[in-house]
Amino acid sequence: MSTAQTYSKHFIPLESNPEVFTELAHKLGLSASLEFEDVFSLDEELLALVPRPVLGLILVFPTTEEYEKKVEDEDALLESFQSSEQSEDVVFFKQTINNACGLYAILHTVCNGEARDRLKNDSVIAKVLNTSSSVDELVEALENSTELETSYASVACKGNTEAPSSAEEEVDYHYIAFVKCKNDHLYQLDGDRKRPIDLGQLTADEDVLAERCLIAIRSMMALEADNVNFSLMALVEAAEM
Repeated sequence: MSTAQTYSKHFIPLESNPEVFTELAHKLGLSASLEFEDVFSLDEELLALVPRPVLGLILVFPTTEEYEKKVEDEDALLESFQSSEQSEDVVFFKQTINNACGLYAILHTVCNGEARDRLKNDSVIAKVLNTSSSVDELVEALENSTELETSYASVACKGNTEAPSSAEEEVDYHYIAFVKCKNDHLYQLDGDRKRPIDLGQLTADEDVLAERCLIAIRSMMALEADNVNFSLMALVEAAEM
């Protein structure tokens, strides 16, 4: 993730693991009727195996110097997201907790579009949303939520790989989210960016795994064509047990 920003709070980074992401999302208040699943390939044959509709996507990718330069150049042309722009259409969380990009990707995925209707009323996330209406208020609410921090810490060290020994240890990968908001626009949401990136309008029957989103993801992967450290998770209806 970007090292340009100075952080006052640090979390252990999450492993790119749908079970870990699902557990944390549920702890924070997402209905058990939704879960994250791996998307193993962008090839059409394997994409056909992904349960539909897809309510959100989380992409993890390497943050190289080339990527950082591209983001810096793009953000130089963008205005910062203003509090007055926060609306029912898109909820944007500015990242102020270091190494917590996985958390912010979860928040962006479950607080936008149809997934938001699956949040429990008395949950950690619902409390944050109900008491915060601006970008700055959301920042403060997340930083000060002991419930959120406790829930995060309970799953942060889970997974199949060893977690960094220190929460302040920088990692060279980053999580972002793609969501279809209630205005039918597809957004790329990254708390390290100045604002939500509007990727255009989808049709009513298209979900987040639409071709428009695949084009955006493939273009990011093309920046590092020889790098295999990309991974994609989809938020979908939970499989019946």
